[in-house]
Amino acid sequence: MIRSQGLSIGQVCRDMKLGETAVRRWLAQVDAEQLGQPGIGKPLTAEQQRIRQLEAENRQLRGDVDILKKAFGLLCPGAAMSFALVEQLQQKAVPVNQLCRVLEVSRSGFYAARRRAQAQPVVCEASVQLKASFAASAGAYGSRRLRTAMAARGTVIGRYRVRRLMRAHGLRSTWKRKFVHTTDSRHALPISPNVLNRQFSPTRPNQAWVADITYIRTRSGWLYLAVVLDLFARKVVGWAMAPDMQAGLVCKALQLALVQRKPAPGLIVHSDRGSQYASAMHQELLRKHGLVGSMSRKGNCWDNAVMERFFLSLKMERVWQKDYANHAEAMNDIADYIVNFYNSQRLHSKLGNLPPNAFEQQSAIQLPIGVCEKT
Repeated sequence: MIRSQGLSIGQVCRDMKLGETAVRRWLAQVDAEQLGQPGIGKPLTAEQQRIRQLEAENRQLRGDVDILKKAFGLLCPGAAMSFALVEQLQQKAVPVNQLCRVLEVSRSGFYAARRRAQAQPVVCEASVQLKASFAASAGAYGSRRLRTAMAARGTVIGRYRVRRLMRAHGLRSTWKRKFVHTTDSRHALPISPNVLNRQFSPTRPNQAWVADITYIRTRSGWLYLAVVLDLFARKVVGWAMAPDMQAGLVCKALQLALVQRKPAPGLIVHSDRGSQYASAMHQELLRKHGLVGSMSRKGNCWDNAVMERFFLSLKMERVWQKDYANHAEAMNDIADYIVNFYNSQRLHSKLGNLPPNAFEQQSAIQLPIGVCEKT
């Protein structure tokens, strides 16, 4: 009546006693059906059902893509990872244009990254020299000594760049502290006065020596090391090792130093108050060669700080990096450290970054090992 006869909605509703809202809804439904849209009581065609299904799948895909994009952004993978993903998906026949558009990266940037990856890698000369110097020090040098060692090889760079390269290549010295008590000062033996009195910088060799004992852990039990060090060049001039800490151990180390250096009478030999150094055997050896005995104050490790520092360097740079199976293996390795590294190669900051042997040579008063002549 409304569409065919042109009657108004209000008139039809009054004549047929119908609600105007319902009539308007019916009119909208009729108009939709005439336009091909589904209406109440009218089933969808196969084409309409396919369209509805595709629209639903499209909405779901857009939602999934939005979630993935948000997650990809939160992960902050960076351009390098995005380019790697493009490279991987491209092998599965996915176009580069589409991949770059979806991942929101530059196509030119992707090709530039591919060219850089395919190019011949550039060898960093500083990194090569750094690794060589670090390996030559058996992993002992830090940034300061590595910088000096590299300068000696002809590569001059700053210390902070050395530190950055060490971090980049994972080069790091290991500090590890252990403690075993080796000094027994609870005895009634005579004690020498502190003649050295922390005068650690003599003007010539064979003027003042320091001596002490330390321990070395092996799978076969403790090994004890006695060392004699010349303060002038911080050089080890005598050492001995044994599975016990008898007085004969320190006497052997001192005898080796005497044979190698042939010092003049009056040389100061400083040690702690251990019973080995206060023993009659050791005191007799000092008197026989005209040496002056000196001992640290009770419980004061600073009075023999130079020797304590040598023992720390020995353990940090060699002993704590090893797992000795027996005493013989430890003896050979420690002797190698003293002769072939510490005295000959290790840079010493106190000596102007020179090894002890080189410092004595530079001072023109070195006595080579094995040469028996007086200074």
